[in-house]
Amino acid sequence: MTREEMGLELLRIWEERRKTILFVTHSIPEAILLSDRVVVMTPRPGRLARVLEIGLPRPRTVEMEFDERFKDYSDEIRSLIFMRRQEPARARRA
Repeated sequence: MTREEMGLELLRIWEERRKTILFVTHSIPEAILLSDRVVVMTPRPGRLARVLEIGLPRPRTVEMEFDERFKDYSDEIRSLIFMRRQEPARARRA
């Protein structure tokens, strides 16, 4: 079973049972596709950078990755992750 197949199976189970799921991933597209909220953490020390509400309609499909809103979420998450890495080390310690 591939990662995409596993994600789609998780979506199917969620649609059927509507239970809360805490899912940890390093894949930005996977986080957007599977989540109603994405929590972005900072690198060391790991702190909360932002919680993004994902307003994509359900049921979700892999084709949504080509939607402009999906790309906007991806760009925002990526900027939160890499923004701090571009700061000088001295500024990060403050």
